[in-house]
Order: sequence, then structure tokens, then C-alpha cells
Amino acid sequence: MHKFLAMVCLILLAAGCAGPVRNPTTATLTLKAPAGSSAAAATAVEEGNKLFAQTQWEQAKAQYETAIKVEPTLAEAHYDLALTLERLGNKKEATVHYKEAANLAPGNQIIWNAPPFRRYSNEGGPLSKDKAFMDPKPY
Repeated sequence: MHKFLAMVCLILLAAGCAGPVRNPTTATLTLKAPAGSSAAAATAVEEGNKLFAQTQWEQAKAQYETAIKVEPTLAEAHYDLALTLERLGNKKEATVHYKEAANLAPGNQIIWNAPPFRRYSNEGGPLSKDKAFMDPKPY
């Protein structure tokens, strides 16, 4: 019986190790441009997401900035740019883009769970999600 259990554990362990290796720095998922986005912006976001997954931060940043130039109200591009800026060590500018994404997509739970919004108020509840609270200035 012990040999059988040991064999099952080894098989399960081997199966788990055979899966894809994830880079912990890219564990946060980027967002795709939603349906209805301009083709140019959607293409730039898609290319940026590929570069992000390859940890090519500067190139990904350029793609997200292109998407924002084409479609300034694309919340997903602002969010993806913020993720990238964080990895580049620019948390102040990242916060600006997280806030812009949140203002543009008030119901998007992925965006609202971004690092700047994980802080809590003195009352123990989440920070206000009112647009007035979300100004582009970093904390």
C-alpha cells in the first residue's frame, strides 16, 4: 500500500512539474482591448501584452503608449501601461495610469484591484471609488 501511495505521489509531482513555468514578475495578467476598440489601439495593446509576457518592459511601454495616443479613453491600455511602469520602477507614473484606468472603467474589478486601490481608509473599509477621489495626482 505504501509503495502504491508513493508511486501516486511521484506521478502527481511529475505531472505538476511538467506544466509551464511562469515568470513571477509577469504573474499579473495584462488586459486585452475590449470589442469596439479601434483596430490600431487593439493591435498595439495585443503587441504590448506579448512583449510584457516576454519581460520586454520598454518595448511593451511603447506599445501601450501608442494605444493611448490612438484611443486616450482605453482603460485597459492605461492599466497595462501602469503594470509595465511598475516593473520599470516608476511607481509614481504607474499610479497616475492606474487612477486613469479606474476613472475610465469604474466597474472593472481587475482594474479596481490594482495596487493603489488595495489601501484602506481609517474606517477599515476600501477607499472611496468616487470619481472625485480619483484625481490624476499620485498619492
